[in-house]
Amino acid sequence: MTAAASASIAAAKAVWDDIASTRSVSDDHLSILHFLFGKNFERATRIVDQGGVRKLCGTPSGRSLFLVIGESRRKEEYICVPENCCTCYSFFYDIVSRGEELCCKHQLAARLAEAAGAHSEVTVSDERLALLLSSI
Repeated sequence: MTAAASASIAAAKAVWDDIASTRSVSDDHLSILHFLFGKNFERATRIVDQGGVRKLCGTPSGRSLFLVIGESRRKEEYICVPENCCTCYSFFYDIVSRGEELCCKHQLAARLAEAAGAHSEVTVSDERLALLLSSI
């Protein structure tokens, strides 16, 4: 990872933490995140605004992942662990293969929704989480 990418990730983490501490998103937060992530962040905000983020919390472990709705007409749902991976095509193409982006719009939507408390939350069994993860 380049020094610039590391600095961007650190700056974004500070913004996510600030949003999470107040459960509100300021214009300054939006400006910084847009500067760091560009069009992917714009798309992520649309997903959050449309209620497209669900957090699945496993019981009894407390482990979690997100299901994030895509923007296509099919409204596909992607499995997303915001800090690590997403099952969308863009994650594998733009991030893993080409290294052109730091994260996809679904990861950003999940991070924003979690920090702002703008997601629905569903409790499922750990077995259900394992089944979802095994389908990746």
